[in-house]
Amino acid sequence: MTLELAAVGIGTEPGAALPVVSAVAGPGHPGVVAVETEQAPVLASLVAGGRMKPDTGQVLLDGHDDPTAVRRAFALVDTPGVAEPFPVLTLKQIVHEELAFAGRRPSRADVATVLDELGMTRWSDTAVQRVPTDARVRLLAELALLRPDVTGLVVTSPERHGGVVADWFAVVRDIARRGVTVVLVTSKAAAETASALLDTVTDTEADRTAAADSAAADTATGGPTAADADADADATVGGTADTTTEGPEDATRTGEPATGLPTDTTDATAPLETRS
Repeated sequence: MTLELAAVGIGTEPGAALPVVSAVAGPGHPGVVAVETEQAPVLASLVAGGRMKPDTGQVLLDGHDDPTAVRRAFALVDTPGVAEPFPVLTLKQIVHEELAFAGRRPSRADVATVLDELGMTRWSDTAVQRVPTDARVRLLAELALLRPDVTGLVVTSPERHGGVVADWFAVVRDIARRGVTVVLVTSKAAAETASALLDTVTDTEADRTAAADSAAADTATGGPTAADADADADATVGGTADTTTEGPEDATRTGEPATGLPTDTTDATAPLETRS
């Protein structure tokens, strides 16, 4: 599932409420929307989540302009004033509310199980405003994914809670790697860091894929070729093989790979503060 924000904006320049932005998000690759000011991140999130129609541009889900499908598939995560928990709520209170909202049993045992699976048992009685940003993002994203039909997330401004961008962006990236389509709305500074991290990871994964493909190709040949056998024979002197590395051909023969979670601003996904 791919979500594209194609030159979407609200208002007119100069001073548009939401300056024109574009982004593409798909499984394994979060889409990063860089905006500033207090209002723009909320507007961008509402547009990306299909809750508000932009004045310009389109939001395309797999190439189609279908706001209803976008609203059904995407949950807003930690969007200020729309889908954020009250700061004083503890993690176990948030989990209890979200389990009930997702149509699941909100018993104490179930709450404890969710926190344990997320590795957050130690913060069970801690107010959400006091947990690290990466833990907050993971908790709210994973709870949103428990809701029926939700297969995409719009995560809003994690940087406002502090912390290291690389830490909370790793959570966003890892969720996307599981096949979830994630749109990250963040500040320009944080977006620059996140994009750089994403490029680095993409390059590394491409290298690993190329190495794996090369190894698979070598395996598929069923062993050394006739030319390799002749080369080995030529390298034998007096019955002793010459083991000196001669260059790329030897590397090829070894088969070793190279190294190298408005139209309608009362969001149906808002679990705590604004849901009515």
